[in-house]
Amino acid sequence: MKISARNILRGTIVEIVKGATTSHVRIDIGGGAVVTSSITNEAVADLKLEKGKQAYAVVKASDVMVGID
Repeated sequence: MKISARNILRGTIVEIVKGATTSHVRIDIGGGAVVTSSITNEAVADLKLEKGKQAYAVVKASDVMVGID
């Protein structure tokens, strides 16, 4: 896989929660961190995603928001 994004996080799918049109895919990237992505149900099926499978969380954004309490 070769892509322009700089932030590619490898991990294991720990949960897929399907909704009416989109799914939330949770990927454990280690160190206690879990990344959640919202993708279409069609993409989940096309990629044959399932719990326990290795996957990549690819982050490409021009803006990253930071908040505090």
